[in-house]
Amino acid sequence: MASTAGRYWTGTTADPYTACDDASCSSPGRRIHTENRLQTIQHFIDGEYRASASGQSFEKRSPLDNRVIAQVAEGGRAEVDAAVAAARAALRGDWGRMALEKRCALLHAVADEITRRFDDFVAAEEADTGQPHHVIAHAFVPRGAANFKVFADVVKNVPTESFRMDTPDGRGALNYAIRKPKGVVGVISPWNAPFLLMTWKVGPALACGNAVVVKPSEETPMTAALLGEVMNAVGIPKGVYNVVHGFGPDAPGAFITQHEDVDAITFTGETRTGAAIMKAAADGIRDVSFELGGKNAGIVFADCDMDAALEGIFRSTFMNTGQVCLGTERLYVERPIFERFVAALKARCEAVSYGRPSAPGANYGPLISQEHRRKVLSYYDQALAEGATLVTGGGVPAMPGDLAEGAWVQPTIWTGLPETARVIQEEIFGPCCHIRPFDTEDEVLQLANANRYGLSTTIWTQDLARAHRMAEGVEVGITYINSWFLRDLRTPFGGSKQSGIGREGGVHSLEFYTELRNVCIKL
Repeated sequence: MASTAGRYWTGTTADPYTACDDASCSSPGRRIHTENRLQTIQHFIDGEYRASASGQSFEKRSPLDNRVIAQVAEGGRAEVDAAVAAARAALRGDWGRMALEKRCALLHAVADEITRRFDDFVAAEEADTGQPHHVIAHAFVPRGAANFKVFADVVKNVPTESFRMDTPDGRGALNYAIRKPKGVVGVISPWNAPFLLMTWKVGPALACGNAVVVKPSEETPMTAALLGEVMNAVGIPKGVYNVVHGFGPDAPGAFITQHEDVDAITFTGETRTGAAIMKAAADGIRDVSFELGGKNAGIVFADCDMDAALEGIFRSTFMNTGQVCLGTERLYVERPIFERFVAALKARCEAVSYGRPSAPGANYGPLISQEHRRKVLSYYDQALAEGATLVTGGGVPAMPGDLAEGAWVQPTIWTGLPETARVIQEEIFGPCCHIRPFDTEDEVLQLANANRYGLSTTIWTQDLARAHRMAEGVEVGITYINSWFLRDLRTPFGGSKQSGIGREGGVHSLEFYTELRNVCIKL
């Protein structure tokens, strides 16, 4: 298997990080510019960048204009086997023997090196996703770095239990618990906010002493690959962090979940894929942690702070072009303010500014791919076929020049559908919502819970007692009151019903990434 040391890419020039000479760029300095360069993104296995043994690769296209910006090494069983073997060797070597204090210090160094190379990670994420610069630079990349520091600190400070017990001879015994890493963890991460969501798993996995094999989405390979450079730069031992690129079925995704030497699997993505992974994990009785689909409800009461609710609902529905697991696709507004709220949200949708990530004023990006756009547009058509009233959007915006080839769609609002409609029951994962009026707490609670998913909800009211009642009544893992996407990384994160299994965040992540063992000492 051919390998190259150093960069996560190969290309036609000596240095991929060229000074930005675009006057409109809001982040000057060292940035990845791919307009005139075809990158080759490689696997990262055992501390080295490698091409595929088969020589196979696949195209990575820009969501902005559908231009091919990279050839990505397409892995197979050989690459997964090599990555798992490297991870297992790391656990038997320096990483497995490393003191907790040193391990956590290395993860702090990882976070610091991500911050030092901030522009590189922002540029890679922009190239992968096409999302606005301010979203990536102010939310996604900083959170990616924080995931390493936060979980390193949690692991250092979490207590374990101990019990003194009586024995017949009167001398007693002492029981105490210890946490040990699970071993080799398969990490299958999604394409929406790819760096944040990948490190949300890798950070705690490494903090707990595991080694990982990451399969990033084929749509967003760049930041996962780039992170290998950071691991090498700060001295993370070889084999601790591995990346294999490729697809899901009969490909690296499936090979990781089926591998007998993978001890646990964590996945964020579609519910049907989670079910397939769970079946594969049953062989060998491997543990799983899933954050799956969502069809999240927003609930707006007439006593809300109208400006705050509008801003919050606009963000929760249309941020990242609606490609957010916590996003609002079902909206229920109390009848006295229904017409006013719909009109105000419509105006906000029609004021979005489309454009390249760093274009002045751009606040709305494309969907991740042409394939995903076809899916979203099929739901736009379905809504009208089922009798929806189109408030705004519903199609493709007119884009200038080469941007006309990108995966753009309009932010879209519907009203007038019954709750049985597909666009109300099924996850679309696009910039759209259906809005329905309601009259009572009991009515809206029943509407919000009448769905097979249960990830999150956001509730807007200034009545504190009502807020508590509603929070207790909604069947979701995460409830936001007068806010959205406000995350304390110590708190439990995960879904109910078909939105997932397990909880991540703080000590809750440790429950998955470690095995709790008991020691009993006779005194």
